[in-house]
Amino acid sequence: MGTVPTVAPPDPPDVPEGPPRFPDWPVWFALVAFLVGLAGTFLGVAVLGGIAAAAGVATDSPTFVVIGTIVQGVAFAGSAVYFASRVARPRPWHFGLRTTPFGRALGWAAAGIASFYLITAIYSVAVKPDAQQKTVEALGGDQGTFGLIVAGLMVICVAPAVEEFFFRGFFYKVLRNRLAIPVAALIDGVLFGVIHYSGNGTDGLLILPPLALLGFIFCLVYERTGSLLVPIGMHAFNNAVAYAAQAHGGWKVSVAVGPLMFLFLILAARQLPPAPRLSSA
Repeated sequence: MGTVPTVAPPDPPDVPEGPPRFPDWPVWFALVAFLVGLAGTFLGVAVLGGIAAAAGVATDSPTFVVIGTIVQGVAFAGSAVYFASRVARPRPWHFGLRTTPFGRALGWAAAGIASFYLITAIYSVAVKPDAQQKTVEALGGDQGTFGLIVAGLMVICVAPAVEEFFFRGFFYKVLRNRLAIPVAALIDGVLFGVIHYSGNGTDGLLILPPLALLGFIFCLVYERTGSLLVPIGMHAFNNAVAYAAQAHGGWKVSVAVGPLMFLFLILAARQLPPAPRLSSA
């Protein structure tokens, strides 16, 4: 009768993997990733500026601004992914790219937007800020139909997706690893407002509080829904309203692009898996 071969146990013994845990991104990642994204933007724009100068293209032209804006988005998103990868292999749900119940998403989004408009209206009556961002003009929104459409796509689609990925999907989540919700949301909101400063002196500073409030509210809604798609949708909605009000004929682009962006986010939510049940250890 033959003998049954035996297999030595692994050394060390295999331990079953427990529930996944959210990556322990250190809090210093937030500031350093922001600075790296900023440096990447300046470097990329400087290189583009040299190429534009050689080609005889003005660096204040809408074409250059659009390309520079895309470079900025790539720099910040790339910085977030790079630093996240230093701790664990990045997964979509790490950045909030996950589904969430539609009713919850719609309810919190509506509450957040309504709160923002109400508080901003009160602020506008009390402070009367006399400054506007020049984003639409810089992107060529006032230079014909093509410019109007391109600027609208950048404002309503590209900017919300990229900014939310970095500021809420990464920056805020890094802060939340160590800080309470109100503190993390406040820091995130203030920095979000500062990067939108248009440089119009004191008048320009007066529009920072509403922008900081908007970033703060995005953080709270993200916290309650767990999905980055919700603040992206809120951001796109707010930008569509602003574009309709600021750009001549911008309402046509907002009416066309806004619903398409909303539909895209709904379809994306149906395709993305829910976040796994995390370990509390």
